[in-house]
Amino acid sequence: MNRTMRCILLAVGFSLAGVQFCGAEVFKFKYVEGTKYKILSQVRESVFVNNQYDHTADILNKISVAIVKTKGDSGQLSAQFITSERAYGTQRVYDWSEQYDSLFWRDSHGVFTIDPSYFAPTVRDVPQFPDRDVAVGDTWSLPGEEVHDFRPAFHLSEPLRFPVTVSYTYLGKATVDGKQYDHIAINYPIFYKITEYRGYPQMHPIRVGGYSHQQLYWDNKAGQPYSYSEEFDMIFDFSTGDTVEYSGTAHAQLIESTPMDRQKVAEDIRKQLSDSGVKNTEVKPVDNGVTISLQRIQFQPDSAVLLPSEKVKLDEIAKILRKYPDRDILITGHTALAGTEAGREKLSLDRAQAVGNYLLSLNVRRESQITVKGVGATEPIADNSTEAGREKNRRVEITILEN
Repeated sequence: MNRTMRCILLAVGFSLAGVQFCGAEVFKFKYVEGTKYKILSQVRESVFVNNQYDHTADILNKISVAIVKTKGDSGQLSAQFITSERAYGTQRVYDWSEQYDSLFWRDSHGVFTIDPSYFAPTVRDVPQFPDRDVAVGDTWSLPGEEVHDFRPAFHLSEPLRFPVTVSYTYLGKATVDGKQYDHIAINYPIFYKITEYRGYPQMHPIRVGGYSHQQLYWDNKAGQPYSYSEEFDMIFDFSTGDTVEYSGTAHAQLIESTPMDRQKVAEDIRKQLSDSGVKNTEVKPVDNGVTISLQRIQFQPDSAVLLPSEKVKLDEIAKILRKYPDRDILITGHTALAGTEAGREKLSLDRAQAVGNYLLSLNVRRESQITVKGVGATEPIADNSTEAGREKNRRVEITILEN
């Protein structure tokens, strides 16, 4: 269930313009073609199964958004949602969990037009703004929708969707981080009974209940949201009599993206690697940034323990990464075609984690700026039938992300 992505929908896909008029505000969504930004949200979520505590997780959501088209007062948005997770209370990099791509239109009031096949975003038509001035203390109520992905746990082929009725209150100006923003409270109860079970497996959700309490802060001068926070609790009842509860808090912030000259960055990094004597590396521009491929990276046999010589290499790479401090990093582990698929995937993830945690120990980035994933042998760059090819395929890639 993509419960973890609910926290990012308030900010996805818009720039909010507020206009002073007779002591009130007029809120509308405004779209500028070509604009890019990202949303970083962090969730602390506890899970209870049959009223018994199961676990707590720290979840990181990174959403890259681009306004690809405008038409009238609407914008078409292309968004990539990446969720990653780590055990609660640990100080280490986040492990890549899921990726969702989405394409949708949204109008000036906040209403979505989106193909029903998309699993993201989770919360839709929230926020919505009335077609009138809004004064401090004003309230309004409009419909919204939640959409959840139950494929991993319960093998549902389509999103589980249900309506919500959302209440809004404009609370006026509030000071956050030393600056003033427009404060909007957003609340809705959740209760929905699922009556259509055709095609569902034996264990399927039959009812959902709960609530969402949200605080949204707008930067009116910049014409965009500043941040948002949420308290939530959702309980899913299943056909087997089991219940699963998700309870926690979330915080999200929109971050403007600055364009990256990927070709120039790649050329600069190649020169820095050459000047520092770092060998067995390849640098190339890619769709989402610039990738440094560490080939022939050495670990202890069949393990993710870095050899001292590789830490020296990473020390030099850390100096390069510090020159791009505002860019997030994705670290991907790869293996050759040997052993089982599950074993390859685990080893590649373990090695990506080892590199990521070592860079984290060097204070190259904050924890929220490094995500790791392992892809096993699914993305070979050489022939796995030769030792030379397998050696090339055993690599770790560090991508400096544009957005």
